[in-house]
Amino acid sequence: MHIEPGLVDGSKILLSYATAAASLGYGARLAFDTLRKDGPLSLLLRAAIASALVFCFFEVLPTHPVGVSEVHFILGSTLLLVLGVGPAAIGLAAGLLVQGLFFAPDDLPQYAMNVTTLLVPLFATAALARKVIPGQVAYVDIRYAQALKLSLAYQGGIVLWVGFWALYGQGLGAENLSSIGTFGVAYMSVVLLEPVIDLAVLAVAKALHKLKGSPLVERRLYHVA
Repeated sequence: MHIEPGLVDGSKILLSYATAAASLGYGARLAFDTLRKDGPLSLLLRAAIASALVFCFFEVLPTHPVGVSEVHFILGSTLLLVLGVGPAAIGLAAGLLVQGLFFAPDDLPQYAMNVTTLLVPLFATAALARKVIPGQVAYVDIRYAQALKLSLAYQGGIVLWVGFWALYGQGLGAENLSSIGTFGVAYMSVVLLEPVIDLAVLAVAKALHKLKGSPLVERRLYHVA
């Protein structure tokens, strides 16, 4: 979902600085909530795991340029369920930054747009999770339908944000609209795989009883609210 260089340029890019500042600020607030609830060690470990995974999502897993952006496997709902929203937010922002600094410097001017596109859907998915997963259900026990809703929320949010940046930067031309549509259709195919990956990861976590109470995972993974 990397925003292509030149898609938004000139003074228009200033908007992305504002959206990124708001997104990072809210992410910092959520990380502070994790710090207070679980302690600094748990936050640090889970954020480091999330950062490493996000970097691998961008640099190791397959990626395909399609339309106005690229199709990546960004397992946002997986990170959310296993590591928690605060650590996941840090991981998405940090992993993206490391990739830009050391492997894809051409992406750095678009960092604010990219980080907004990753974080805002994560926050929306976390809010949805509180509604679709009952308090008496631990995350390791969620059903496919619930995982699918979370995946749709996260991946759909990314498509909406990429579409917004493309329209904001390039307008309503037929070629731009076609590129947005092509990207959206290709990217939403990730939704077919992500719930399966979520449930597979959660099944592994359920089998690994030693992780219960571990600072490496979100407490809700094994416990009810």
